[in-house]
Amino acid sequence: MFQELKDNMKNSYSPYSNYKVSACLVTKDGKKYFGVNIENASYGATVCAERVAIFKAISEGESKNNFKELNILGSNEKAIPCFICRQVFEEFFTNDVIINIYDQDGSVTSYTKQELCPVPFSLGE
Repeated sequence: MFQELKDNMKNSYSPYSNYKVSACLVTKDGKKYFGVNIENASYGATVCAERVAIFKAISEGESKNNFKELNILGSNEKAIPCFICRQVFEEFFTNDVIINIYDQDGSVTSYTKQELCPVPFSLGE
């Protein structure tokens, strides 16, 4: 997975921060959806790699809660998901989805969605 994330990072559009992020969302049946961060001069229009991968999967017909893991690699430090991404995790992931965050040397730190989103905003479904 580490090499796939590194290879995908070339697609990042990050001219403002020069900080590239690559993500790969894996479904329960093994399909992979890749995303990269896509920046914009209007920073509010920037989209994180994690959300690109999730939105790509949903837009291509994947079902909510059909995800196994999300893998993330930043270009020069650990890419800890922002709170907007964590809110998207809450919408589409079950509590046991694993979020793997890779270091530059390929080592990984893993969290469950529940660990990253202990007190999420929800409509109380």
